[in-house]
Amino acid sequence: MKTGSRKAAFTLLILAPVIAESAYSTPIMFAWLVLLWLPVYGGGVLLIRELVARSGRGWPSIVILGLAYELVEDGIGLQALSSPHLYHAAEWGARVLGINLPYWEVNAIYHVTFSAAVPIALTNVLFPAHRNRPYLKRTGLVITAVVAVLGVGILRVTVPPSQDPGYTAPLAIVIGCLIVVAALGVVALKLVPRRSERPRMSLRVPGSWALAVLAFAAVVVVLGMLYPLWQWGATQPSFTRGAWIIVPMALAAALAVGTFALIRRWSASVAWTDTHVVGLGGGAMVAHSLIGIVVAASTTQDRTALAIIALVTAALSVLLTRRISRRSPAADTTGRLAPTGAART
Repeated sequence: MKTGSRKAAFTLLILAPVIAESAYSTPIMFAWLVLLWLPVYGGGVLLIRELVARSGRGWPSIVILGLAYELVEDGIGLQALSSPHLYHAAEWGARVLGINLPYWEVNAIYHVTFSAAVPIALTNVLFPAHRNRPYLKRTGLVITAVVAVLGVGILRVTVPPSQDPGYTAPLAIVIGCLIVVAALGVVALKLVPRRSERPRMSLRVPGSWALAVLAFAAVVVVLGMLYPLWQWGATQPSFTRGAWIIVPMALAAALAVGTFALIRRWSASVAWTDTHVVGLGGGAMVAHSLIGIVVAASTTQDRTALAIIALVTAALSVLLTRRISRRSPAADTTGRLAPTGAART
């Protein structure tokens, strides 16, 4: 492993748990828990990135494997997908065949975005020379896979026994999650077409600030529709009751898919640069930290910490944008994964 690729791998390893957990829901007094999240978040997302790069696929495969990651973490590690008690997930409504569907949807969108897509995209921006190839050799890939599996095991033996004592997910649920994960893996790494350089189009692309606002708004609306606001008297997402929960679930899914499709289209433009990637990532991260104040933080100390994290995230995004603007045009590529060994001009 070359020095640059090693730095990129370790950066992604750290960014994933910091963005997904520390900047969103982990109480500031328990910030050390990032060490607990490193194997499952860092190892899991690094594994996703490496498998996609090695198979010559791109962002659609990352999204699909992000969905698989969610099933592994919440279905097998935390058991929250089926638990009648943990995180009050069963009280959100639409519990079908023992699965807490609204809880699954919000976490599927969340993990695809903040556990996988944003950390991978930002690592690509920080290490543009390595974005087109795997970071790890075969031994490193195997070690990463083992670490990720151990991370799921660590979650299983730490969180459920303390937060959800006495509950064990039914074997049928666990086997079902494994089958779906395997199927998603086949789709992502075998059936999704290999990445080929898309023809660059002459499309107008919003500026990085406009994209930051778009990402901010999309995250606030989607997560805002899917989380029950308990402190304001909501027992289900969007203050719905009973079967009406299908309305915000459908709207949130449509908005998430539509936003992804729009970004995919813009990223094919000749005007698309890494500054746009940073704008999207920065806006999304600021929004999810502010959402964390509402749905995750329970003390003034934690709310203050998340507000500070949001401000620091915004400032770092501005600094990174300025840094990108100063580097040579040859280094500023599209921020999308290319096939293994592919070269850009």
